Amino acid sequence: MRIGVLCSGGDSPGMNAAIRGAVLRGVDVHGFEMVGFMDGWRGFHEGDRIPLDRAAVRGLSPLGGVMLGTSRVPPFARGSDPVEGLRAVRDRAAEYGLDGLLLIGGNGTQTVTSLLNEGGVPTIGLPKTIDNDLGGTDYTFGFDTAVSIASEAIDRLRTTGESHRRCMVLEVMGRDAGWIALHAGMAAGAQVSLIPEFPESIEQIGEWVLSVRDRGRSSLVVVAEGFRLAGVDRAVTREGLDGFGRPRLGGVAEVLAPLIEQRTGIETRATVLGHVQRGGSPTAFDRVLATRTGIAAADAVLAGQWGTMAGLRGDRIEMVPLEEAVGRLKTVPPERYEEARLNFG
Repeated sequence: MRIGVLCSGGDSPGMNAAIRGAVLRGVDVHGFEMVGFMDGWRGFHEGDRIPLDRAAVRGLSPLGGVMLGTSRVPPFARGSDPVEGLRAVRDRAAEYGLDGLLLIGGNGTQTVTSLLNEGGVPTIGLPKTIDNDLGGTDYTFGFDTAVSIASEAIDRLRTTGESHRRCMVLEVMGRDAGWIALHAGMAAGAQVSLIPEFPESIEQIGEWVLSVRDRGRSSLVVVAEGFRLAGVDRAVTREGLDGFGRPRLGGVAEVLAPLIEQRTGIETRATVLGHVQRGGSPTAFDRVLATRTGIAAADAVLAGQWGTMAGLRGDRIEMVPLEEAVGRLKTVPPERYEEARLNFG
């Protein structure tokens, strides 16, 4: 069998380990021929591809980024007829002699994976995203690394905040789901974690910050980029659109900091962590999860389990229907937020 590997969307720690796991199992154990497409769908459309074998993936597991490159180039031309778009991908896959595709990506990519499989291009999904907002899996690879980086940033900001008796506000990623802010805040003991799913008023945030001051401490507030204050109908945005044509988020910490200072009289500073969350070497957890995901995907190809995604369920990797994975975003449920919120302030 000849299998293509393609990455799409934003980069995420662990992608290299996933490619390595799929190639070692697919080529060395099952005897597949595997090819990788450079820079996602750009490479697929333009025929920019490389052979994938043991030598090509040597030493990849600890490396951040992704050796194949990734992009937000869409699989179908913008504005094109979906039927024609599917036919074009199907024809190109046949031209390359592919028996199927392994697609590494988040919610958008796995939605495309499902569409392609239904349209006659056999596909299997590998779930990566630092936001952990993909259904069908307990965790996506990349999330643990992002949380670890954000937790370290909180630890570092706390020391300078305590030194100057300041309130520190740290902005982390999370457009629609606040998993990074929730987990990093809990791991590092932040006094407040603000997430997109549950708006809070500036009055309530101010009360939490003041209660921390009254105990002789300095507050650390972690906020997801998609958080909105109660009564505000949209998140804070910067100029321009992202790769999906959505308003580019960012800057909520810089909006919150002066509001907190005005409300409490406590000097407040904002820090935006940004793409640091995506970079560098993946954690051991993400390396293992990604490797196991790649192995499971290659095994699923052999078993003909097309139209599935390799999801983590408990401590097992299971092949779940793509429809289950992409039906809706996996957001923080009310009980998880309330569990943390009881300890704010």
